[in-house]
Amino acid sequence: MTEIEANTIEFLTRIRQKAPLIHNITNFVVMNSSANILLAIGASPVMAHCQAEVEEMTSMAGALVLNIGTIQEDWLDSMILAAKTANNVGIPVILDPVGAGATRLRTEAIKEIMANSSISVLRGNCSEILSLGSADVKTKGVDSSLSLSDRTVDAARQMAIDSNCIIAISGEEDCITDGTKVFRVSNGQPVMTKVTGIGCGLSAVTAAFCAVADNNLTLATAAAFGYYGLCGDLAIKTSDKPGSFEVAFIDRLYSTGSEEIK
Repeated sequence: MTEIEANTIEFLTRIRQKAPLIHNITNFVVMNSSANILLAIGASPVMAHCQAEVEEMTSMAGALVLNIGTIQEDWLDSMILAAKTANNVGIPVILDPVGAGATRLRTEAIKEIMANSSISVLRGNCSEILSLGSADVKTKGVDSSLSLSDRTVDAARQMAIDSNCIIAISGEEDCITDGTKVFRVSNGQPVMTKVTGIGCGLSAVTAAFCAVADNNLTLATAAAFGYYGLCGDLAIKTSDKPGSFEVAFIDRLYSTGSEEIK
């Protein structure tokens, strides 16, 4: 058994034993699906975006997820407040830049969060991530206009160094890098892009893995991506249609363990 397999099994076992609280300030579209995805893997989700409670809620959590899919000005303030609290208590912050590069509001919101707090993992599609480093990269709505290549991997490595965080790009092939190590993950199925919330759910699952990783966040992120894609590979055996695939995928998140990972 390889190191990545052993660590993935260990992280998943810890999640199911400890049920870490994952605080999500996420978008209206995916609140329900992200909560169900976290419950399926054994974590404990909470969705709280009111400024009056985000500090208190974050201080109780094992990790924080910030997702700008339906961003508003007051939510941005809550995200920054929660991120600063997470930094103070020492828990990972996973930032999902939904639609960055599509509008100025979204791109500037991500930059403001990153300027005012320390982010552990920046997780998005190729266009969303690279648009933060270049105004020439545009996002099609919330969908990627770029695919992974050696050139984009090099750009991701440099972004990780410059931003002092893990860059995690999801797509047909995934790339996770801290600027030194690079993991490339090929698990997953195209139908996963046809179900709203599965991409955002990956950010939530990444947070759960990071919450139990004892600061080994690069490996935890790669493990989360591999496990998540593996569940997609197993779910496709039950259904290749979006509606029923979603059900099969949730079931696989719940039931997949060491034997399937090996």
